[in-house]
Amino acid sequence: MTLKTEKRAAKSGHADSLVVFIHGYGADGNDLIGLADPMAEHLPNTAFMSPHAPDACSVNPMGREWFPIPMMDNSTQEVARAGMLKSAELFQGWLDGQISKTGLTSDRVVLVGFSQGTMLALHTAPRRAAQLAGIVGFSGRLLAPELLKEQAISKPPVLLVHGDMDMVVPPTDMAHAADALVSNGFDVFTHVSKGTAHGIAPDGLGLAVQFIQTHLGNKAATAS
Repeated sequence: MTLKTEKRAAKSGHADSLVVFIHGYGADGNDLIGLADPMAEHLPNTAFMSPHAPDACSVNPMGREWFPIPMMDNSTQEVARAGMLKSAELFQGWLDGQISKTGLTSDRVVLVGFSQGTMLALHTAPRRAAQLAGIVGFSGRLLAPELLKEQAISKPPVLLVHGDMDMVVPPTDMAHAADALVSNGFDVFTHVSKGTAHGIAPDGLGLAVQFIQTHLGNKAATAS
């Protein structure tokens, strides 16, 4: 199965890096691809991709889901975990394909997730043999932190951003994720967006751009 994908070419016309957006529950690849426009001003040599999750969302048929969420759709934990593992495998295969097609190496790729997309990013990236350049996770959580010690193969740097008014995924989940990642040897940076609910605020997006620039070695390119 292939994942339908929204794409934006590098502003400069020459891509030497890739940012992959991973959308949340009930959204689709169109939800985050618009972030490519402001980010491209600071990352002109970066291409952007945003795959659509494989399944229609059971509580929002117009959107997609990476896996069921029991508290949202009354699925069981077993069904949710099976769905997550299925999507993780699909996403890994999709990402391998994109890296191969673009001719880039893994250290030129950053994952940017939102909510359920952050959960998928934090699950898949550490289980890749070739380390990615970084992970940016907005408003998400780390699934099964107890498995990291045994299953983490690579440890890319991580930026976690969360709104302090988030009523969907509690802000405390950011601290729990950071603690688990740090205790397993990851470099983790965190930021709380004040007065922000379940979304991406300008301050968080700005930090994400700085983080990506740093870990792609592209600090100089900014809009005038």
